[in-house]
Amino acid sequence: MTCVIFGFSPASWADKADREKTNVSDSTEQKQSEGQEIFRFDTFGNEQLWTDVLRLHEAIATVDPATALAVGLKVDVDALPKELVAALQAGQVDLKKPEVTVELLRLNAVVGVKGSVDELGRLATIGVTCALCHSSVDDSLAPGIGKRLDGWANIDLNVGAIIALSPVLDDATKAEFNTWGPGKYDPVRHYFDGANIIPLNSPSQPVVIPSIYGLKGVGFETYTADGPISYWNSYVGIGQMGGKGTFTDPRTGLTIEQTPDLVTPKLPALYEYQLILKTPKAEAGSFDRAAAQRGKHLFRNKATCDTCHQPPHFTDVVRSPNQQEPFLHDPAEVGADPTYANKSATKKYRTTPLRGLQKHPPYFHDGSAADLLAVVNHYDKHFGLSLTEEEKADLVEYLKSI
Repeated sequence: MTCVIFGFSPASWADKADREKTNVSDSTEQKQSEGQEIFRFDTFGNEQLWTDVLRLHEAIATVDPATALAVGLKVDVDALPKELVAALQAGQVDLKKPEVTVELLRLNAVVGVKGSVDELGRLATIGVTCALCHSSVDDSLAPGIGKRLDGWANIDLNVGAIIALSPVLDDATKAEFNTWGPGKYDPVRHYFDGANIIPLNSPSQPVVIPSIYGLKGVGFETYTADGPISYWNSYVGIGQMGGKGTFTDPRTGLTIEQTPDLVTPKLPALYEYQLILKTPKAEAGSFDRAAAQRGKHLFRNKATCDTCHQPPHFTDVVRSPNQQEPFLHDPAEVGADPTYANKSATKKYRTTPLRGLQKHPPYFHDGSAADLLAVVNHYDKHFGLSLTEEEKADLVEYLKSI
């Protein structure tokens, strides 16, 4: 009867459903493609911070590629002309010349850094993208030079040392930034309001730059789960990266208002792209399979790890009855330093999802565990698990396999 009323045959309904499915698929794929472009190349207008305020274009123009690679910047080999790739392979490129750095920026080959070069070959502006901290490369051409690995934490990146190159910062501020070290960033030390860098907390307590692959189904991407994924993208894009936009959080009293908003309209596409970044599988031979099987049994039984690290994402952050509210833990509950949590909106920590663990040491929010054995030792002591050395080793092999 429905078919007669609306004038459609069952076949035409099926055709319509197929078309709608295709349209949804096309729309999602388009958003993912747009999101990739945003993630890799969009500065959100943050040249207002990196160029106008910090004047880092002046400093970076004097930095040679060898130094840039040493502080963790990466080069996208796919952005390089074939002739340059061949010259690099032959050792014919002088990586001690700052002019080469400027040329790499002109080619848009420095991952996460966007520079404009004027007609005289001078670096005129500099800005950064999401990829600066959350992409690496596979080192296929040379250390620090290879194909992009989006979603991988750049554990080599020394953001603090880069910021400390600014000619406008005083010595004390530079010294504080230089305490961060590779692979760390402090997202609550300060914020940028579009004109000034406003202090938030001192002394600075940087946290480990996280990988952002495997987010689908996780819901909350930060150590303290202050908000869903797009909340954090907004906060970082505006308050930390220095993009032009509007952000407000009544819980912390932080409000930033700038027009036009170059961040908020791009958050949906950025979110769609983040959700398709897959966790890398553990490489063959990178762990002992037999030991990992024993470790898996320990993980689910004696060690009780799955009480919090619940499959399939190895986190309980979405265990709350209200899916819009994260399930969190007091720092004392898990033996964590409360300092960073106390600076957040939630004052607590989420259970970090376990994913691609071999790819991003050190561990815990503050990097206090240098390796996976240190992680196991921490929980063995805190929860009184009485694990033997053999059991600890098996657990480590299982964690390496995830």
